[in-house]
Amino acid sequence: MGKAKKKAKPGTSVIAQNRKARHDFHISERIEAGVMFAGWEVKACRAGRAQLTDSYVVFERGEPWLLNCQIQPLPEASTHFVTEPLRKRKLLLNHREISKIQEAADQKGYTIVALSLYWKQHLIKCEVGIAKGKQQHDKRQDDKDRDWSRQKERLLKHTS
Repeated sequence: MGKAKKKAKPGTSVIAQNRKARHDFHISERIEAGVMFAGWEVKACRAGRAQLTDSYVVFERGEPWLLNCQIQPLPEASTHFVTEPLRKRKLLLNHREISKIQEAADQKGYTIVALSLYWKQHLIKCEVGIAKGKQQHDKRQDDKDRDWSRQKERLLKHTS
């Protein structure tokens, strides 16, 4: 019984997802952003060596930066580069989007988290979400709802 993967949008393929973010946060809005990568990082993403667990966005001098996005270098590509798997990476957004997510991040209880990294044609995009932290009882309720929906599907499958 493997986990079913979410279907990607047409013309895209998922590199990495932050499943923990959906469990820990209420995502109110999603925004697509470009990311500035070095050449070895793009090759590593092609090989599926990216991880978004605990990734989030901070602002320095009005520019958004992605932190804790871990990209493990390929052994053959990293022989002549100084590789830093956890370096901060600049997000590419227009001014309107930057001001929108910066306003949200300044509100109490809100944060900006990285949700997924994916290919869009030949470019790597990062989906970031404006998120508010869930409390423990909210997480338990979500788990109950998810279990109930699975159980309903099983029951419907048996009756048909």
